[in-house]
Amino acid sequence: MVETPAPDRPLRIGLIAPPWFSVPPAAYGGIELVVAILADGLVAAGHDVTLFASGGSETSARLVSVYERPPSERIGQTLTELRHVAAAVHGAAGRLDVLHDHSGFAGAALVGQAGVPACHTVHGPLTQETRALYRTLAALDPTLRLISISRRQRAPDPALPWLANCPNGLRLDDYPLAEEKEDYLVFLGRMAPEKGCREAVQVARAVGRPLRIAAKAQDGAELLYFEEEIAPLLGGDVEFLGELGHAAKVELLGRAACMLFPIDWEEPFGLVMIEAMACGTPVLATARGSVPEVVSPGRSGVVVDDWRDMPAALEDALRIDAASCRAHVADRFSVDRVVRDHVEAYRRLLDEAGDPSAVAPTGPATTLRTSP
Repeated sequence: MVETPAPDRPLRIGLIAPPWFSVPPAAYGGIELVVAILADGLVAAGHDVTLFASGGSETSARLVSVYERPPSERIGQTLTELRHVAAAVHGAAGRLDVLHDHSGFAGAALVGQAGVPACHTVHGPLTQETRALYRTLAALDPTLRLISISRRQRAPDPALPWLANCPNGLRLDDYPLAEEKEDYLVFLGRMAPEKGCREAVQVARAVGRPLRIAAKAQDGAELLYFEEEIAPLLGGDVEFLGELGHAAKVELLGRAACMLFPIDWEEPFGLVMIEAMACGTPVLATARGSVPEVVSPGRSGVVVDDWRDMPAALEDALRIDAASCRAHVADRFSVDRVVRDHVEAYRRLLDEAGDPSAVAPTGPATTLRTSP
């Protein structure tokens, strides 16, 4: 039985970031940004935090690294990820109260070996294959606990061993409010059909406004989509800026009249939406995935059922006040809220570990299945 720390005692918390990029990321890396905000927020709240991340990371937590620099050129390689996670799990044993993994499936599989209460945040969508994997892992390790980043993310499999729902957040000081807008629209994300860049171009041209695209296009699928679907549409009123660093990104978002988010998939969260709103820029989005949980209609943006409805809805979005957009983020997605949600989850996890009868049943999630 694990000894549960007193409710008012600071916790010794370990956070495992993915190894591929520094924390926070120089450019692309939504998970790395989320982990950076959480680590620094927990430290500011008085907790003892160890961050397992690649060298070059900047954090107020104690940094432990296997790799002196981010192995970005090896992104997705199992051996690299396993070495990073295994070292973190080994380093957590007997030294921490809680271990929280953000690294990916290797982390979900291994955190239970640390000998301390552990949880794993699901940052991606629940596909048939990932659901099958999480069910199998829960069968192998009945102590496995998962954190969602939106309620909608859980919908494909609510019987998985969910510990808490902890939406992402931002440091508002990193996103200056811009009340003076230009006439262009903006698309921010990565090059993938489900993200809707091609549809954003069609919406912008339908309403006669310029579109500026800031997007990641690095791997084969992203480059192919860009070359076949987006490159032929560029020119004149549609400009591709590539992948931007933080300063250039917030300047682009802040001056935009509106951000277009015409997704066609079950987006688990969509950090770019709250980044735009924090800068005072309303979001015009399709009602897929987490969008209805992130955008407040009439206060921070407009939500439509189909991207083809966006041209008619744009004027409603443009009437939304910049200060209202930012206030929505301050109310719902602040660092204080992120820290509070996670500390509550950690203490719940410790309570379960201290009292085995308090462990929530996982129902069908404990059934071993090796196929979707």
